[in-house]
Amino acid sequence: MKTQKIGFGTAAIGRPQYINIRSQEIEAFSLAAFKEKGTQVLEVAYRQGIRYFDTAPGYGMAEELLINWVKEKDDPTIEVATKWGYAYVANFDPDALVHEVKDHSLGQLIKQWKVSRKLLPNLSTLQIHSATFETGILENEAVLQKLAHLKSTFGIKIGLTTTGDNQTEVLREAVEVTIDDDPLFEVFQITYNILDQSLLEVLDLIDVNNNRIVIKEALANGRVFPNTNYSAYKNMYVALEQLAEKYKVGIDAIALQFCVQTIRPFVVLSGASEISQLKENLKVNEFQLLAEEVSQLKYFNIDAIDYWSERKRLGWN
Repeated sequence: MKTQKIGFGTAAIGRPQYINIRSQEIEAFSLAAFKEKGTQVLEVAYRQGIRYFDTAPGYGMAEELLINWVKEKDDPTIEVATKWGYAYVANFDPDALVHEVKDHSLGQLIKQWKVSRKLLPNLSTLQIHSATFETGILENEAVLQKLAHLKSTFGIKIGLTTTGDNQTEVLREAVEVTIDDDPLFEVFQITYNILDQSLLEVLDLIDVNNNRIVIKEALANGRVFPNTNYSAYKNMYVALEQLAEKYKVGIDAIALQFCVQTIRPFVVLSGASEISQLKENLKVNEFQLLAEEVSQLKYFNIDAIDYWSERKRLGWN
């Protein structure tokens, strides 16, 4: 049975390091074992009913894994969204100082599309990876025209992902981008979770015309889990533990369900790197929070500037 609420984000199975809080040390890295494990996670996600997979060239081997995997599955119900704009440069070295390089140029789009198009016919969506004002991507007419051409030629959706304390401002500008009087963007992948609820400020602007809202970082890079380093979140941790005990699920499922019920998104992405994590995430399909419980969790929203300042201090793990 198709899982309606959860999609699978492949960043954690495509490269050995990701911005996150890690509770334990990882084993010595083996590229072959890592690749095999990533394929296993994809298979389990598929068997558990997930049909929406999100990837990017900036996620190490993730896009390559999906290109090969979807061809083997030969299942038209599998839907893949990819991105362009980041190149992975760490070469699978866990100790690399630089993991990714951002490039929103037309040349980068053309270069990465040559590979990403191999995901067709399962490819439904091409997204700008982390659209920001700094790169000028929303005003780059050459890039926007190229995206519109790909949209019409290949019948795919064009979207963008947002990151940072001004993501709401980016979204406000993005919905105004038109090509030949038609809105260019149809998919908006946005950071949203119990701590950063800034999406709610612009929800009415983007949740129109069958646009898709895809939620990423629903677990706040691990900060929703009890951690003595974040004493300011003590009350949130208590509330989440109580709800997890009540519904007999993990804190992750509570945090994911909060996103589902407050936004009603197209999907919320699981960023699991382990099969056990993925199965725990999917328990979100087994329960619903009461209205007063949702309201209780909304109370733990913090200022977006504080949220992203804290996130910047997280390491690559």
